[in-house]
Amino acid sequence: MGWDDVLENDGQEFIVLPEGDYTYTVTGFERGQFPGGPKIPPCPKATITLNIDNDKGVATARVDLLLYRTVEWKIASFFRSIGQKKHGEKVTMNWNKVLNARGKAHFKPREYQKDGQTRQVNDVDHFLDFDPSYAMTPVKTDDLPWGNGGF
Repeated sequence: MGWDDVLENDGQEFIVLPEGDYTYTVTGFERGQFPGGPKIPPCPKATITLNIDNDKGVATARVDLLLYRTVEWKIASFFRSIGQKKHGEKVTMNWNKVLNARGKAHFKPREYQKDGQTRQVNDVDHFLDFDPSYAMTPVKTDDLPWGNGGF
């Protein structure tokens, strides 16, 4: 876009999913730092953005995976969900293969307060183990946040 271009696309409304199991595509991965809290000290974190195709369009969810041993199970379940790990298997996390990976998870809506208003987001309740049948399902490319050949 240029500075003087006409705006045409307002984007879609945020879609809150009903609780259930959904197939997702990883569309974002950011490395960051968790500042620490009452139970977990400061540590590296991965923020994963998931897109979920559904009958209303494309819903989104974000998940923080803390790189800390007491919550290692959550990272392991994510990597099992995208087919990069099996139960009981020791693996080195291959973060370079996370983008565009497909998996399945159980999502629940969660309410929160912001600016005096109650809002909802899609939370991952838990990741489900990998099944090759949903990994090969075609992705609707017209719903992705970038155009063909660009971001």
